Amino acid sequence: MKYSIDKNEKYAVFQLEEDNLNSLIAPKLKSEFVILSNEGVSNLIFDLTEVKFVDSSGLSAILTANRLWKSLGTFVLTGVKHPSVKKLIEISRLDTVLKIIPTVEESIDYVFMEELERELNDEGNAEEFNDEEIEK
Repeated sequence: MKYSIDKNEKYAVFQLEEDNLNSLIAPKLKSEFVILSNEGVSNLIFDLTEVKFVDSSGLSAILTANRLWKSLGTFVLTGVKHPSVKKLIEISRLDTVLKIIPTVEESIDYVFMEELERELNDEGNAEEFNDEEIEK
């Protein structure tokens, strides 16, 4: 399986450099996702720009990443350009479950926005907790 990973402080971009995301690649891809999640990558952008075909095993790998990053931060699917890939995602209704953003650049912006929102919510929750302590 050919791929590249660009790790940054707040996110990693995982670009699959294959034409097919199928049953031959999906198990290896799931393993890579588990490794990245265990390494503490808080936000993952999965780039499918080069992918021309996805089967049910490939969709399963994508859903595995989505589930892993639910508790870690944000999972974004990007580069869904090929008509057959788009169609499969729409038919399987995954476009209603996954965060799909057209480009890597827009995905990075989205991740930073989500990070900022989480930080603000954490601060708000901390202030709320402090207010409750004061009231006691």
